[in-house]
Formats: sequence, C-alpha cells, structure tokens
Amino acid sequence: MNSFLPAYFTESVTRQYGADAAERIFEGMAGRRKASLRVNRLKAEPADVEKALTENGIAYERMSWWEDAFLLPNTMESELWKLPIYEQGGIYLQSLSSMLPPLALEPKAGADILDMAAAPGGKTAQMASLTGNKANITACEINKIRAEKLQYNLQKQGATRVSVMVRDARKLEDFFRFDQILLDAPCSGSGTMLESDPRTTKAFSEKLVRNSAATQLQLLKKALTLLKSGGTVVYSTCSILEMENENVVKAALKGVKAEIVPIGIPDLPPLPTSLPGALCVCPTDSYEGFFMAKIQKK
Repeated sequence: MNSFLPAYFTESVTRQYGADAAERIFEGMAGRRKASLRVNRLKAEPADVEKALTENGIAYERMSWWEDAFLLPNTMESELWKLPIYEQGGIYLQSLSSMLPPLALEPKAGADILDMAAAPGGKTAQMASLTGNKANITACEINKIRAEKLQYNLQKQGATRVSVMVRDARKLEDFFRFDQILLDAPCSGSGTMLESDPRTTKAFSEKLVRNSAATQLQLLKKALTLLKSGGTVVYSTCSILEMENENVVKAALKGVKAEIVPIGIPDLPPLPTSLPGALCVCPTDSYEGFFMAKIQKK
C-alpha cells in the first residue's frame, strides 16, 4: 500500500515508530486530504462563515479544539475561491495542522512577536487575528517573491500591525528581543505526503531531511538567542521524522536555560514522541503530519 512513498521515508518511519504506528501513518497518506479553513476574526465571525457555507450548500464540520476551525469533507478548495467571504478575507484556506502552532504559542496582545519563516502568511495572519491586531508582529521571509505573497495575504486578511522583513531570520541582529517567537521551520514536508499525489513526494530525499535539520537547528538556536527571559518559542515542522524534530530541539537546548512546556490541545490524532511535552500529529485524511514543541526560556 505504501509502494509509492519514498523508500527512505518508509524505512525511517518504520524504524522510528514501529510497524503498527507506521502502518497507521501510511494509511493516513493513502487517500486525499480534506479541505479546511479558519475564520479570520479581523473580518468575520464563525456565524458569518456558517451562513456563507450553508447558503452555498457546502457541508462542514466544526473542530472541538478551536471554534474558528472548519473542516470541509466534500469540497475542493477551488470551490471556495468563488465565495465573497473568501474574496473579502473573512476566511483563510489553511490545513488543520498548520493552525495548531499559533494556538500553542498563545500570542498575547501587546507582545512583541517574531514569525521567523512567515510566508505565505497563514500563521502570521492567524496570530494577528488571535490578538485582535494588538500585538507587534515581525514577519521574516528570506525569499523576495514569497515575501510579496506574504505581504499580499496580510493585507487581504487585515493584519495591520505586522512588519515584513525580507531577511534570513538566522542573520537578525542579536540586539532584537521578542516576548514570543513562532518558528515554523522549513522542512522535508514528510508529514504532508500523499501516496496519490506525486507532487508531494517528488522533492523528498534523505539529503533534504539532513539539510533541513541543519537549517532548523540554526534557526532554533537563533530563536532562543532572540527570546526574552520568560518568553516562549513554538518550534514546529510539517515533518514526522525525529531528525527534524526531537533531535533538533534536544540539540538546541544543550547549555540553554529553558524547558519544554506541554502543549494541551485536545482531540488530535497523536503519534508517540521521545520528547516529553511535545506533540506530534499523525497524518490522516483530515490532518497533515505535524510536530510541535513549546519552549520557555528561564
């Protein structure tokens, strides 16, 4: 059943998780993944979204872990592009798993927040929505074209208190200090792969995993440098491989006065993790595979 998934991936997953959990992972990558969206509270309310979906005959499910998350079991994303509430920025098409890191960070109004790898802007705008545009958010994106897409999405979503920097976050000057940092790190995308979609597996390789892990460690070390004492950073990837997840966090925390804060988001399909307090989401037809660790600096 997993013959179209890369051999290095299937071997790594089986070795890391064992045969039973690995089979669950492969099953979660066997079909298509349902569309999902979040409410943009800067422009709409859940009731507005329910009304728009109902009027257009679009079935939806509400998620127990967040009232702004909607799962659309029978609808393609392209069908949602035509809705006025989409055009006006009242909703944002975003995978359920990618909504989790901002929720884990719990962004605060008045806080100085850094999004270290921000494009295309879904999580950045989500943090603006969660704080009612009352946090000072700095969004870094190294690629100029992706930074332009980030800026466009932020404007469409009404995220007005975000400063976009076309910078490699690893090269930010050390005099910067932030209360909260979101590091949704570039990764191999191992948790997003689908057996039925060759586009999701084409770029995956052992070299990509190793290169990603090296970049991730540099970014997380930088995040811990820029973080104020008592501040929190959420490290996340859309990978389920320990080389990009647990191993990176453990290496970054060596010699640093910090601790893992448990992430308490309920009703998710979990995978075991060797890092107590971290959360790894199993890929399913509703969720991409995703890893998160919340770190507080002492």
